[in-house]
Amino acid sequence: MFDTVLIANRGEIAVRVMRTLRELGVRSVAVFSDADADARHVAEADVAVRLGPARALDSYLNIGKVLAAAVETGAQAVHPGYGFLAENAAFAQACADAGIVFIGPTPGVVDLMGNKIAAKRTVAAAGVPVVPGRVEPGMSDADLVTAATEIGYPVLVKPASGGGGKGMRLVREPAGLPDALVSARREAAASFGDDTLFVERFIDTPRHIEVQVLADTHGHVVHLGERECSLQRRHQKIIEEAPSVLLDAAARARIGAAAVDVATAVGYVGAGTVEFVVGADRPDEFFFMEMNTRLQVEHPVTELVTGVDLVAEQLRVAAGEPLRFTQADVRMTGHAVEARVYAEDPARGFLPTGGDVLALREPSGAGVRTDSGLMAGAPVAATYDPMLAKVVAWAEDRPSALARLDAALAGTAVLGVTTNIAFLRRLIEHPDTRTGRLDTGLVERHIDALTTHGLEGPCPSGEPDPDAALEVFALISATRMVPGGPVVDPWDVPSGWRLGEPAWSRWSVVTPGGGQGGAVREVAVLDGGEGRLAVRLDGGTAREASLRWLPAPPPGQPAEVVVTVDGQARRWLIAVTGRTVWVGAGGSAWPLTERSVEAGDDRAAVAGGGEARSPMPGTVVAVRATAGDTVAQGAPLVVVEAMKMEHTVVSALAGRVKDVLVRTGDSVALDALLAVVEPDVVGDPDVVVAPNGGGDTLPTSLANAE
Repeated sequence: MFDTVLIANRGEIAVRVMRTLRELGVRSVAVFSDADADARHVAEADVAVRLGPARALDSYLNIGKVLAAAVETGAQAVHPGYGFLAENAAFAQACADAGIVFIGPTPGVVDLMGNKIAAKRTVAAAGVPVVPGRVEPGMSDADLVTAATEIGYPVLVKPASGGGGKGMRLVREPAGLPDALVSARREAAASFGDDTLFVERFIDTPRHIEVQVLADTHGHVVHLGERECSLQRRHQKIIEEAPSVLLDAAARARIGAAAVDVATAVGYVGAGTVEFVVGADRPDEFFFMEMNTRLQVEHPVTELVTGVDLVAEQLRVAAGEPLRFTQADVRMTGHAVEARVYAEDPARGFLPTGGDVLALREPSGAGVRTDSGLMAGAPVAATYDPMLAKVVAWAEDRPSALARLDAALAGTAVLGVTTNIAFLRRLIEHPDTRTGRLDTGLVERHIDALTTHGLEGPCPSGEPDPDAALEVFALISATRMVPGGPVVDPWDVPSGWRLGEPAWSRWSVVTPGGGQGGAVREVAVLDGGEGRLAVRLDGGTAREASLRWLPAPPPGQPAEVVVTVDGQARRWLIAVTGRTVWVGAGGSAWPLTERSVEAGDDRAAVAGGGEARSPMPGTVVAVRATAGDTVAQGAPLVVVEAMKMEHTVVSALAGRVKDVLVRTGDSVALDALLAVVEPDVVGDPDVVVAPNGGGDTLPTSLANAE
């Protein structure tokens, strides 16, 4: 076994690999960019080496710098994790040339299976069925249009290199293909350095099922069962589980054997995953899609049902040891489900988010595992992939595993960064998920129900009432308390407020959602003395309330307060930064910011629709309009990329482009002004006026305090 291993990656996978290295007594070496200087994987490594600037090409993708770090620290092997250099044949070869073991297959196999076109041809020659399509190398856009016509719509446009859904486009009509090709080539080139595309038939109601394989240098190949990965959005996996409810024992044996045939045909060594597409209505018919020559994001579910530490096996195989078990020894026990926690806002079209982790709570306990790169106080930047952590649950059966995962997510809190945790809980609770009626289009079909979230939307069953978060904000602000009880003054005292006097205190609060810049809500609190409080929203009915702080939490964890309104109590998690209070419960969290206004003035002007602003921090990858252009409503203006995701900013109105303020390559902040469009007809801006007055009927116990 090696005594020192460098992990050529970051985030949760680097932390996860370190865990196994510690268990095996192997020294770990981390690498980091300037953006990750304060990251968790840096703090947990035995040694950490700076690679360079935040841009991946200057750090995590710089082969020379990574190998120099390995040599400098005496690492005998490099674990690539997934993403970055994990499926880069040139990196695998450079490791070999430097006398450093690449923990993965040989460069030739990485190159072969990393090229989707060559892989499909090789697999088909081995007798494994593949999805019908045209997989010729070097096809032009005209060739791809012809191929799509021959295959028949709908089709999938896919990059020849890479994975993770990057550069993949589903095209249902011929008219949509030209734009899809341009976008797919640009994203493929940016993600993988190769814009080669191919096209294949899109199988309706497909299920994505993959098989974990493990092979050593002594000719032994086994599979460790399958994983169901059908819950996806835009070809990006969200929730994975093992085993699949679709397959019976016979189908499981057939698809497992096919995966072993694929690995054997290419002389595979190490841990790898063979991915198949299976028709939901024909589980006995499967087609090879691709092979990932690395550890998968979702590998924990296989580890939990088989008891095999895949990272440990990767290390042993790379060190030349034979597998310690045969196919007959592999047993799948119970059921495991994994949910990916992303820095993204489902209520805003899943746009990437970011920020500083103000307070963090991650689940643990019987049957629960969290693989995470998060650390309280560390920033989450828009530079890299938005995945922050994975929450995984195991139980003896699938319903119990889903229930345990839901409870674990409800106990997760990342205050300071908007995440998709509430969305994950809704997806787990969806009837089709519960019954196992899965396919890769399920999320998109139900996207509205799954993303109805925020202070302006209805509250699905099992989630905290979003309006209650506003009440919590007001009660905390009114009492101006911190955990433990002493009165402090983190906020300015609002106009008209005197502590202990019978007068309403009002706040105008900027909430997430409700349009660009957030909506403005009014919340008020009345202090009736002797701990008697009343709270009302938007001038509505006053409700009796109280709050009680729980003992101060350990450093880095959120403060907790129990708030009782009209006799119903709930525990809330709290973190404060400036005038913003993060209020969380049940996996949901809302940043609520006090808006300074003069007493009696509750008006909030909505920003003019002619300003096109960036919906996320990122980089401008394309500018589609110039000053003087006449544009229709919805016309593309600027394309912004962040965390490997592109977003096209369009004009909110028809008119003439007055100015474009950015160029390709510019870095932009959240809500940065990108372009200005003058409307054809200029009118007065809409004004949102918060209700004023009314709602003065008080709970009986406070009626005399008004």
